[in-house]
Amino acid sequence: MSGVPRRGQLLLLTAACILLITTGIRQSLGLFVLPIVASTGVGLAAVSFALAVGQFVWGAAQPVFGAIADHHGASRVMIIGALLVALGGLLAATNSSEAGLVLSLGVLMAAGAAAGSFAILIGSAAQYVPAVQRSLAAGLINAGGSLGQLLFAPLAQLLIGRGGWRMALLALSAAALLTIPLAWLFRGAHAAAPAVAPPAAGSLGTQLRTALGDRSYLCLHLGFFTCGFHIAFLVTHLPGDLQMCGLSATVAANSLGLIGLFNVGGSIGAGWLGSRYRMKDLLTVMYTSRAVIVLVYLFMPKTALNVYLVSAALGITWLATVPPTAGLVGKLFGTRYLTTLFGLTLLTHQMGGFLGAWLGGVAMARLGSYDWIWYADMGLALLAAASNLPIRETRPLVPAAARA
Repeated sequence: MSGVPRRGQLLLLTAACILLITTGIRQSLGLFVLPIVASTGVGLAAVSFALAVGQFVWGAAQPVFGAIADHHGASRVMIIGALLVALGGLLAATNSSEAGLVLSLGVLMAAGAAAGSFAILIGSAAQYVPAVQRSLAAGLINAGGSLGQLLFAPLAQLLIGRGGWRMALLALSAAALLTIPLAWLFRGAHAAAPAVAPPAAGSLGTQLRTALGDRSYLCLHLGFFTCGFHIAFLVTHLPGDLQMCGLSATVAANSLGLIGLFNVGGSIGAGWLGSRYRMKDLLTVMYTSRAVIVLVYLFMPKTALNVYLVSAALGITWLATVPPTAGLVGKLFGTRYLTTLFGLTLLTHQMGGFLGAWLGGVAMARLGSYDWIWYADMGLALLAAASNLPIRETRPLVPAAARA
């Protein structure tokens, strides 16, 4: 990326690699639901609740870790996160009671993944990036997470098939420790940043009060809430839904991998487009497309090929909402407290994620079908599209060279 110092380029690459690992682990946990139910006797609703708690904790921990990173540096936060993921995986494999799963999958692993996730990584690296390129930078980092889903989902299914879910979970948890040497590169990241990203005026408290009183920021939260519902429901319950349709667990794992593969391009594309078009318009188009794709999925014949095509379509916007959302937060309030303010939007995202993961399990346990959750997902996607329309955003001022 031209105009970005070498230190910034190194941190962008490092952030993408860390997100590859943390997101790859987290987005593969849905593949463990049915094996855990089959081998432990814990009910589907209970396992879904544990993962739903994880969705909420992952979101709630990000603004907390973001505030800590703003004041004490991001590297320490990321190292603690890696240790929490490893500890959570070890506990889940050795204590598979309902309470044990809530503590391990729902609290420890989720909090650890949050310490090495979007808010901290994008907020730290964006300090080095000129304003016109921040959306693209967020897209490049976000593509690392999508690539992680592509790599980890098939790997997790392979390990489950060959050694059981406990061995597979231990292997994924050990992989989290690989982020520790990468996190070390973020030492002093905030101290060197003001040359390209001057801090916003006022304290964190002042910025929070300003943001929470801004209609555009609240609209962004509403759209991101529905995004969280959509993603958490799919990543938790799509494997089970496909198996109910007679498709194998391998098809489910491949589908999650395809979503990750196509989101690599979707994330980078969304970041690139965010520097040329209004980001709120991009979000409106993405959320509308989700409603259309879900409608197609519900009424199409459930063959492996059709599922793969729908997965590819879903992947284009899967986590591609993150770059324009982070870009809008930075555009509205600057980057000094971006880790905290963007972390709050991710908390709202994961409130929706909690409901998507939990209600999917409840609906299946009580109704024997996911149909009503699919319908709710479509309605919420349209609500998300509408919520971005009132956001006040100026058109981007792209330099002539970039337009050329």
